[in-house]
Amino acid sequence: MDAGVWYRSLPRFTRYWLTATVVLSMLCRFDIIPIYWLHLDRNLVFGKLQLWRCVTSLFVFPISSNTAFHFLINCFFIVQYSSKLEKDQYSRSPADYLYLLIVSAVLANIGGMLFNVYFLMDMLVLAITYIWCQLNKDVTVSFWFGTRFKAMYLPWVLAAFELIFHFSLASLVGIFNGHVYYFFKFQYSQDLGGTALLETPQFLKRLVPDISGGFGGFGVPPESRAPPRQAPESPWGRGMTLGRN
Repeated sequence: MDAGVWYRSLPRFTRYWLTATVVLSMLCRFDIIPIYWLHLDRNLVFGKLQLWRCVTSLFVFPISSNTAFHFLINCFFIVQYSSKLEKDQYSRSPADYLYLLIVSAVLANIGGMLFNVYFLMDMLVLAITYIWCQLNKDVTVSFWFGTRFKAMYLPWVLAAFELIFHFSLASLVGIFNGHVYYFFKFQYSQDLGGTALLETPQFLKRLVPDISGGFGGFGVPPESRAPPRQAPESPWGRGMTLGRN
């Protein structure tokens, strides 16, 4: 496939995410923009109000001879799983996917400040991957050296490799962030019968309107296991039906 055709075939927000990541990271790689202007630093964010770092740290990645392969793997996961999630689960409601990315980005910033992580790409990628895997638990995925297993195990395998080879907890924090979104978006309302706590704000719906028509259904949330709610009994009693003794 022609590179231009492939690029344009990516869903909207996945394409924006990938573009921002590659462009910012390459600009820093060639010293066009100093990377220390863009990474997350809680002291600079709160002390000097350099709020842009909360956004740029999501996309910039320190590319070097030691980290280039890791960067490419992250880009692959953006294309692979963000693209699938946006196309399948959120195909008719792009505003919902944008809101998912915003929630994940906010959680990544909180995790980055708590654990003093400068670059948040790993957290955001793992959060999105985790959500896709939870919605497609029984799908078989391939990993290094031809290993194949169910998607529900993939985030944990990635986090284990990250911990072993890079001594980093960023992937585990990303899994936690993804689970927070998945729980409050799907499990809390469907499995436990709670109210929906992560409904997309209306201003995002107006900014990115829903798409009518088409079909979806790949990677759907689990069916509700919450007990059916019974209608409250009238304070006057159940009464009697006419025509019965």
